[in-house]
Amino acid sequence: MSEPLQIDFITAFPGMFEGFLSESIPARAAAAGLVRMRTIDLRDFSSDRRRTVDDRPYGGGPGMLMKPEPWYQAVEAVRTPGARIILTSPSGRRYAQRDAGLFASATHLVMLCGRYEGFDERIKRLATDEISIGDFVLSGGEIPAAAIADSVIRLLPGAIGGGREATESESFGSSGMLESPQYTRPPEFRGMKVPETLVSGNHAETADWRKRQAVDLTARRRPELLAQGGTFAAGYDDLTRESR
Repeated sequence: MSEPLQIDFITAFPGMFEGFLSESIPARAAAAGLVRMRTIDLRDFSSDRRRTVDDRPYGGGPGMLMKPEPWYQAVEAVRTPGARIILTSPSGRRYAQRDAGLFASATHLVMLCGRYEGFDERIKRLATDEISIGDFVLSGGEIPAAAIADSVIRLLPGAIGGGREATESESFGSSGMLESPQYTRPPEFRGMKVPETLVSGNHAETADWRKRQAVDLTARRRPELLAQGGTFAAGYDDLTRESR
């Protein structure tokens, strides 16, 4: 068995991770020895009695910035050779499923969870990856870090039921498309029926229906994915050709 993926969350608010680390897939993956997770209290690396990790920005402006000294000491205390140091920031590259796959192949992820008005720019030099999870504002980096970690952990072999096939069939899986609509029992609910193809028992027709639905849904709701080519573009071309 290979060594578990190590994920460290460096944060001034370690209590925010208690529920995330102890529930659902992350907790089961940890119990199975697939991942080790720990929180590192940034304030433990402060140099004063008040455990200060922020200060006023040079040049004025609202809010407080996170000081570089505690971050450098914290990262240097936990970093291992080859570790990916992930800093979440509005100026980072937009996070995508391909990044989750990249991080899942690493041996050590160190998540830098910012707070207040942001990071002193020098802290960013620690990072191997600067990531944004979207164009909106949060109070800190703990929620983005947890989201990234969850997306990575579920890709670890054995983390979820169904294995690799289960993760590949999800939205943004190997096809790069949104997932097709899904149904379960009962076959009819308040006049809404499950598509006949899905209850027919014909696996080939079901697979074809799911592919067509995924292509159509992606074309309508996320048309920008067309420009990314690959499996999705090929599927879209096939669908439009057949509908002419």
